[in-house]
Amino acid sequence: MSSPNNFIGIANLPNQRHKIVSRKGAHFTIMVVGESGAGKTTFINTLFAALMREYQNEEKRFQKQLERTVEIEIIRAEIEEKGFNVQLTIIDTPGFGDYVNNSDCWVPIVEFIDEQHLNYMKQERKANRRNIDDMRVHACLYFIQPTGHTLKPLDIEVMKQLGSRVNLIPVISKADTITRADLTAFKNRILDCIKFHNINVFCPPIQSDDEDTTRRNTAIANAMPYAVIGSEQDVVTPDGRRVKGRQYLWGVAEVENEEHCDFKKLRNLLIRTHMDSLISTTEEVHYEDYRANRLTKEGRTDDDPQVRKLFDAKMKEEEDALRKRFTEQVRTEESKFRKWEQELIDERDRLNKDLEAEHSAVQALKAEIEALKSPVQARSPRK
Repeated sequence: MSSPNNFIGIANLPNQRHKIVSRKGAHFTIMVVGESGAGKTTFINTLFAALMREYQNEEKRFQKQLERTVEIEIIRAEIEEKGFNVQLTIIDTPGFGDYVNNSDCWVPIVEFIDEQHLNYMKQERKANRRNIDDMRVHACLYFIQPTGHTLKPLDIEVMKQLGSRVNLIPVISKADTITRADLTAFKNRILDCIKFHNINVFCPPIQSDDEDTTRRNTAIANAMPYAVIGSEQDVVTPDGRRVKGRQYLWGVAEVENEEHCDFKKLRNLLIRTHMDSLISTTEEVHYEDYRANRLTKEGRTDDDPQVRKLFDAKMKEEEDALRKRFTEQVRTEESKFRKWEQELIDERDRLNKDLEAEHSAVQALKAEIEALKSPVQARSPRK
C-alpha cells in the first residue's frame, strides 16, 4: 500500500517492542511437583546449567515425614544471556506424596497457586502498579515415577487439580531406568489416562508460517509426556565426545541425545521456543479464569446494585444452614460415641463378672481337690 517514497515507519514497531522487552527482561516461574527422589533437583540444575538448588541430604530426605506437611520452597535467581535478563523463580514442593496416606496433600500446592493469582489481582487494583511482584506460576512440571504401569490415583487427582489452574506439563523422570519399548507403552498408557479423565495439560501452538517451525512444534507436542534424564556430570562417550550424561557398564545415557530422552524437546518447550506461550497462556487463560471466578464470587458480574446484597444474604443463609447441619452431625456423633462407650462399659462389667465367677469356680475346685487329698493321705499305711 505504501511505496519507498512515502514510508511511514509503522513496520518498525516490532523492533521497538523488541527493544522494550530486551530492556525490561521477563519474569518466569516454574513449579516442580513430585515425590522425593524423582530427580526434580537434578533436572532443574541440568536445565539451567547451574546449581539452582542444593541437593538434599539422602539420610535426611524422609526425616520430616512424620510432620505430614507439604512445604513450599521458593528459589529466586537472575539469569542473563546475550544482554537479556530473566527473573527466574523456582517453586519446589518437598513432602509431596511421601506418606502412606496422601489424601489432600495437593491442597497446599493448589492454595499457593491461587494465592499468587490473588496477590497479583490485588496489586493490579492499587494506584501504583509499577513494581508488581509477579509470582504466578507459568509452568508446572509434574514428575511421574517410571513404574512402567500407568498413573496412580494420586497422580490423577493432583493433575486434575493443577491442570485447571496452571500450564501442566507431565514429565517421566529417570528415563534411563526403563527400556525404550516399555517407555513407549508407558507413555501411551499415560496419554490414555489423561484423555479418559479429561486432565488439562499444556499443548504448545503447532501451526506456523515456517514449515520447519511447524515440524519442530509437532515433534515437541507429540513427545508428551516428556521422558527426561538429568545429570550435571560430564562423561566421555565411546566415540570420544564429552557430554552431559550418566555412565553405565553398557554405555552412556546422554542428556541431550534425542534418541535417549526428551530433555532437549522439554527444554525447547520451556525456554527456547515456547516460553512466551507459557507466559501469555498464564496471563490470558488461567489468570483471567481465576479473576472472573473471583469477581463472580464477589458479586461483581451484573450491573444490578442489589447483586452484592443478595449474594451476601444468600451466603449468610448457606452459612447458617451449614452451621446447623454441622451442629446436628456433631450431636449425632456424640450420641453414638456415648452409646458405644456405655456398651463398652457394660461389656467390661460382664467380662469382669464372668472372670470373677470363673475364679470362684477354680477356687472351689481347688478346695475339693484338697478335701479329696486329706482322706487318701489318712488311709495310707505308715512305713
